[in-house]
Amino acid sequence: MSNGRIPDDVIDAVLKAHDIVEVVGRHVHLTKQGRYLKGLCPFHSEKTPSFTVSPERQTFHCFGCGAGGSAIRFISEIEGLSFGQALRKLAEEAKLSVSLGGDGTERSEPRENPERARLQAGYELADKLYQYILHNTEQGKVAKEYLKQRGIDDKLMEAFGIGYAPDRWDTLVKLLDKNQFPLTLMEQGGLISAKQDGSGYVDKFRDRVMFPIKDWKGQTIAFGGRIMGQGQPKYMNSPESMLFHKSRILYNLHAARPQIRKTQELVLFEGYMDVMRSWDAGVHNGVATMGTALTQEHAEAIRRLAERVIIAYDGDGAGQTAAYKSIPILENAGCQVRVAVLPGGLDPDEFIAKHGSERFVREVVEAAVPSIKYKLLYYRRNYRMQEDGERLRYIQQALRMIAGLVSPIEREHYVKDITSEFRYSFETAMQTVNEIRLQAEKSDSGGDNKPNPWNNVRNDAKPREKTPKIIPAYQFAERQLLAVMMLDRDVAQYVERRLGDGFILDVHTAIAAGLYAYYGQGYEPNVSMFIGTLQDDKLESLASSLTLIDHRGGVNEAVIDDYIREIKKYPLMQELEQKREWVKQAEREGDIPRAVQLLSEIISLEKQLKSS
Repeated sequence: MSNGRIPDDVIDAVLKAHDIVEVVGRHVHLTKQGRYLKGLCPFHSEKTPSFTVSPERQTFHCFGCGAGGSAIRFISEIEGLSFGQALRKLAEEAKLSVSLGGDGTERSEPRENPERARLQAGYELADKLYQYILHNTEQGKVAKEYLKQRGIDDKLMEAFGIGYAPDRWDTLVKLLDKNQFPLTLMEQGGLISAKQDGSGYVDKFRDRVMFPIKDWKGQTIAFGGRIMGQGQPKYMNSPESMLFHKSRILYNLHAARPQIRKTQELVLFEGYMDVMRSWDAGVHNGVATMGTALTQEHAEAIRRLAERVIIAYDGDGAGQTAAYKSIPILENAGCQVRVAVLPGGLDPDEFIAKHGSERFVREVVEAAVPSIKYKLLYYRRNYRMQEDGERLRYIQQALRMIAGLVSPIEREHYVKDITSEFRYSFETAMQTVNEIRLQAEKSDSGGDNKPNPWNNVRNDAKPREKTPKIIPAYQFAERQLLAVMMLDRDVAQYVERRLGDGFILDVHTAIAAGLYAYYGQGYEPNVSMFIGTLQDDKLESLASSLTLIDHRGGVNEAVIDDYIREIKKYPLMQELEQKREWVKQAEREGDIPRAVQLLSEIISLEKQLKSS
């Protein structure tokens, strides 16, 4: 099965090279319970383990959040990678040489673009050059001394791969040319610049401390260069290229990822120095937007890795405004947001230099305030609080913001804060908040019919109470049938002949089609490999849940026929119900001939149901 997807034999080779218990065990503490291993799910918060790993079938499934699949899908979810990236990672770990290309025309991800690969190699060479110059030449001594004055010691320089671009026009150009790198491509990729007269090329970065920017694999794809003396721009990043997209890349994400996953918390900084100094202070889950505004792409990448975000931007006016603007972007992506408040207009780097690492962690990172608290502080700057009229306007603005909170406890807490500080009546303030909420509800014609109904005012951030419902007979039959089909090729082929694509639920039809194709390729039953071939997180999750249905004792042919019969009955029953409604309508309209005809059809359908 290629069809524009990663070939099945590649998936099979990677899965055979890894035991899912070992793969999952790097991230989750597992305890053996019978045939399964259980632990706390790494994808959502829980106190009672609902995350299950099956060593026998090499799959995982969480009964809490529904995540599930093979070892490849686990790495994809836990590290925020695409399916292809996760497969490559596991292949590299097993020292497997795999091609994702299939027949060369249909593939899940394009083969490595030779120009992209060459540009990547150019960046890696430049990275080594800049580091060598910093640590081993006279030219690098001034830059090294500058870094040490900024609190960056040799250990940090090496950990973050910091280098130095010398104050010369063509150091990198000569090295690239000597190593036969196409200079036109290197210029297009942002490593060097073309001379204005068209006579050749010059280095893009000169007399700057160089910070390599890396992708998820830890490969250098761009640079940030900082000038050491006076001049503009203070920081200069590589331009956009086939390797580097500013709206998607977060500085240091490759190194911070393990700690972010472990804590489900990410600290968001503005610049390289902040990340490095905080890393040295013990904050190993910090990343930076590199001076660019936070984008929706950034926020989505963050949410795939972490539930909670602490914004630790500079304490000056620009930093506070940037933090304020970042809050809704992160919250819309589903993150819980807090904001670190830095006093005196300091940035994190400056605070650490002035007050030390321990105070930074305790008084800035750990003391970060909830987003609503920060918004109240931010808006407060716009009012002259010593004037009665301005103070009243601020209180009214604050109560409008508090009214938008979904949690009653949070609303009460912040109203108490406001009324206590300004000596207003708590009851009057709460009445105002409730009136604002009531007016908002009246204005909201959409009501609860929203994509996330648990995340609005009326539901107070809670999902609607659901009455436990009995699974329809046809749905139960489909699940049981698919569970057996994944373990028995003969049953799958029998179902294909008798039922084909007659499954009622679309997702069940998709899994059945995948099984037909899988066995059609000549593969033997292998649950983990089959699930891997689906290459769709929702289908993999569903299929992994089906593997937990116990059919080890086997299912006889009569039971299989019963399941098929139940599925085939459903469309007939739906049609029967529809015709009965039409009979009632015809009788109301006095259309006796149509009612008689429909009754005849109903009798025929009832006979079919009895004989099926």
